Amino acid sequence: MNQKYDITIIGGGIIGLATAYSLQIKYPKLNLLILEKEKKLASHQTGRNSGVIHSGLYYKPGSLKANNCVLGRKKIVQFSKENNIDFDICGKLVVATNEKEAKSLLKLKENGLQNNLKNLEILSPSEFKDIEPHVFGVSALWVPQTGIIDYSSVTEKLAEKIITKNKNSKIEKSCNLIDFEDENIYTSKGKFISKHIIFCGGLFADRLAYKDNLDLNFKIVGFRGDYYKLKDEKRYKVNNLIYPVPNPSFPFLGVHFTRMTSGEIECGPNAVFTFKREGYGKYDFNFKDTYDALSYKGTRKLFINNWKFGLNEYKRAFSKSLFLKELQKMLPSLSINDIIEHRSGVRAIALNNEGLILDDFKVLSTDKNIHILNAPSPAATAALSIGDYVRKKATLEFKL
Repeated sequence: MNQKYDITIIGGGIIGLATAYSLQIKYPKLNLLILEKEKKLASHQTGRNSGVIHSGLYYKPGSLKANNCVLGRKKIVQFSKENNIDFDICGKLVVATNEKEAKSLLKLKENGLQNNLKNLEILSPSEFKDIEPHVFGVSALWVPQTGIIDYSSVTEKLAEKIITKNKNSKIEKSCNLIDFEDENIYTSKGKFISKHIIFCGGLFADRLAYKDNLDLNFKIVGFRGDYYKLKDEKRYKVNNLIYPVPNPSFPFLGVHFTRMTSGEIECGPNAVFTFKREGYGKYDFNFKDTYDALSYKGTRKLFINNWKFGLNEYKRAFSKSLFLKELQKMLPSLSINDIIEHRSGVRAIALNNEGLILDDFKVLSTDKNIHILNAPSPAATAALSIGDYVRKKATLEFKL
């Protein structure tokens, strides 16, 4: 453990590994250390999302999210082709179930065009039923660039290529960060020495920043999303990806149907406040996480301003029939016996003091470290582009 590393990356999700990969490819002689507290990489947000390659349809043109999503999508497809990672650019339908949503589809299409998406089409019911025969709606937007992938596999392949590129770089799993000071990093596996640190801490990004004396005007609050899946014999009801028209007031895309690379069809997720930042069970609880969130005025303002939405989400979380009712808006033939409880994930939401959600990527620096503080969806899609962005920032600030 006496080896001195050039840069340590805290966090073994896809953002941490994509950042390390970009650095290692550009600077092969850099000795990198990646610290992950779990037994395997991609254990949290990376490995518990919908596994969708997003197109860039939803995001404000010119934003970091939009630019990195469009560029990152192309990069991750190319990376997957070169490394035999299973993916499928199958396209998706965004379905309007009433006339109000149909008008929103037109705005969504225009947004996609501004983000340089090609061949977007508004389809009539007779047209979209050729793609998804069991879907109900008044119209739908066809987005051919959207696809599916296993982001855990991408993360593992990035790790493999980093170590292949430089045998002196290292990945330490089951390694909890305790403290850091100057060039010393204290962990559950002992002390490491590193010139710089790049923090990719996901759900704990704000706490790591506070520890590094960064002054933040927001806090990370966790929202759990529960998934059901279709029984195997009911998979025929969904061919690929079916999404609702999103509520523009929230960063959640609504419950949707996703064909996974495994062939399973997932339905969800909902979005409910979680009492534990990495708590995937409905009854998981951590006092510190709960106190942090509920004592923060931004959380309370979010709840007060959106109590009706939050209440409905909680009802669905504990009621299979209510969850089904939401799914039936787009797939009316679905019955309660067609779906079974599946998995869950927790999403890091950055909330400011006024209870507003920070919608774009946010990266801040100290004199010797870099913090990736907010990497909301489509961060997994955009990971390779975000990695390049952080690498360029590190090149300047660390004088690589």
